[in-house]
Amino acid sequence: MAEEPTVNQIHWTLHDTHPELVETARAKLAEVVDPEIGMNIIQLGLVRDLAIENNMARMKMILTTPFCPYGPAMIEMTKQKAVEALNMPVTIEMGMDVWDFSMMEDPSALDWGMYT
Repeated sequence: MAEEPTVNQIHWTLHDTHPELVETARAKLAEVVDPEIGMNIIQLGLVRDLAIENNMARMKMILTTPFCPYGPAMIEMTKQKAVEALNMPVTIEMGMDVWDFSMMEDPSALDWGMYT
């Protein structure tokens, strides 16, 4: 019997406070793709938290590498997609966590062969 792949869906504050917005936010944010890796920021686990307080969204995000040349453009696109999804102002705080493959939602995506 084949084992089901493990999916590490990140649990945001939004899941607890505004669960009705989670799927819309995930879908919009999934439109932001890391051009070097070719996977979206949701698949990569780059959105570490998303919360709404006082009609304003606050997002914690990391990049796959601190010196990502596409970082500024990805952050701006992420903010734009979050505003579209949530229909409210969004601030993005850059986290200091160092990204690694364990943060990806679907570890079987490692089979793409890029880092073997």
